[in-house]
Amino acid sequence: MDAWQPGCRAESPLVSAVLELRDAALGYDGRVLWSGLDLDVEPGEFVAVLGANGSGKTSLLRAVLGLQPLTSGTLRVGGRPARRGDRAIGYVPQQRRLEPTTPMRAKDVVRQGLDGHRWGIGRPGRVGWDQVARALEAVEATSYADVPVGVLSGGEQQRVRIAQALVADPSLLLCDEPLLSLDLASQRTVTTLVDRRRREHGSGVLFVTHEINPVLPYVDRVLYLAGGRFSVGTVEEVLTSGTLSDLYDAPIEVVRTGGRILVAGIPDTPDNAHHHEHHHDHRGQVQEAAHG
Repeated sequence: MDAWQPGCRAESPLVSAVLELRDAALGYDGRVLWSGLDLDVEPGEFVAVLGANGSGKTSLLRAVLGLQPLTSGTLRVGGRPARRGDRAIGYVPQQRRLEPTTPMRAKDVVRQGLDGHRWGIGRPGRVGWDQVARALEAVEATSYADVPVGVLSGGEQQRVRIAQALVADPSLLLCDEPLLSLDLASQRTVTTLVDRRRREHGSGVLFVTHEINPVLPYVDRVLYLAGGRFSVGTVEEVLTSGTLSDLYDAPIEVVRTGGRILVAGIPDTPDNAHHHEHHHDHRGQVQEAAHG
């Protein structure tokens, strides 16, 4: 296999975008989260979704999953309208520790990606267990396939969730804050596994995160949501003082120094009252200083 360089996506001129949004808008109770969004996610492309709490990042994933209709515009997955239970989509939820008493083995959790804890229970048969075994192998989790999932570490549990998302061989992988509460080593493991998937299988990736630094080596483009507006482009195009100041309609300072990205001056609004300044270190260290 040819060597890949970080940040290079799989190219396939014969395959159209795995996700397409055209003039898309989403809002609740008269409040616009974002509007006029045009976005194509190509096969093998890694797109990070950034923005403060309440900016509509998770709502975007819900719309792609067919769980939340757009206010206006169109959304297509693999050329088809978004719908619940689309097997073309793999979904990695926010990292939450499972209780030690959870009565399921790791391989049982992965199999839910086939027989559907969200979409209804089925009976995939022997071929289903073969797929489960391959998914666990892909995330290097074969050794704890029969271990109760609740006794696994946070990083191990997240490997299992990624295997669950991959077991049906999706063309689009949605990741909703999968790095929360993980240590730096586990964050690197998760991002590496997601990156491997898009490189080896051409899955498009939409990766919602507050921790931009662990994914910086892999990101092709950034979608930044703020105050009902958005910006799409490379990290160098979007994470600039000028672009973010325009999005927030306030002076924002972005500084790159010592391998870190510092974003300062995000205004305290009802939508991002809990937002912090982030010091993004390319080596994976994140320091936070609350606005004061």
